[in-house]
Amino acid sequence: MTIVIFVLVLWYGGLFFQSFFLHRYAAHQVFIMSKTMERITFILTWIFQGSSYLSAYGYGIMHRMHHAYTDTDKDPHSPSYDANVFAMMWKTKTIYQDINKQRIDVDPRFTKNVPQWKTFDAFASSRFSRLLWISLYVLFFVFFTTAWWQWLLLPITFLMAPIHGVIINWFGHIYGYVNYKMNNTSKNLFRFDFLMMGEGYHNNHHKFANRANFGVKWYEIDLTYMIIKVLNYFGIIQLKHQTVKK
Repeated sequence: MTIVIFVLVLWYGGLFFQSFFLHRYAAHQVFIMSKTMERITFILTWIFQGSSYLSAYGYGIMHRMHHAYTDTDKDPHSPSYDANVFAMMWKTKTIYQDINKQRIDVDPRFTKNVPQWKTFDAFASSRFSRLLWISLYVLFFVFFTTAWWQWLLLPITFLMAPIHGVIINWFGHIYGYVNYKMNNTSKNLFRFDFLMMGEGYHNNHHKFANRANFGVKWYEIDLTYMIIKVLNYFGIIQLKHQTVKK
């Protein structure tokens, strides 16, 4: 049971910071936070994403490109232009690394106000950091595994962020239901998004890209947004004023 709880903590902890920090803050800036809080959140993202840490700079720019070029040949990740999920994720990794290491020129409209902490990102994205986290995960499993099948969960801890990406960027453009008909293939994966903490309302998000709450229907509960509301209430962050659209 300890192993299952550990994997769930990594799953939802890493997912929260990907949704809260990398997606809604870095890419869409639906709220603001102090520079100190931003740096703290960088570190928390590293702690919870561990070996699959993603840079806010690389993620933020790539996600803006995804919205600008959804389901075209310029989309960094689209099932419409990749033969399979592995091809799409390899392409995504290559573009992300090229952006993050500034090996390609990026349209200035995609870089505006994207948070960047170069020295920390260099460390958190380093081979040393990733191998350190992998070693810690393996040690945890060595000490707490009680059944053979629990070892099957170990690879998930190594690749948590890419797995989250696959669920949304591949399956969220193939399976699910649609609230809004648009010129793209975005879908809502779940009526109640228990698995992806609101990220699964992908069709809603493509319709209202800069809206903090990804849920639209009464039953579409966005768990990440609920936490954002609490953080806003206590003054830890400040939500930008938004007109609620249905």
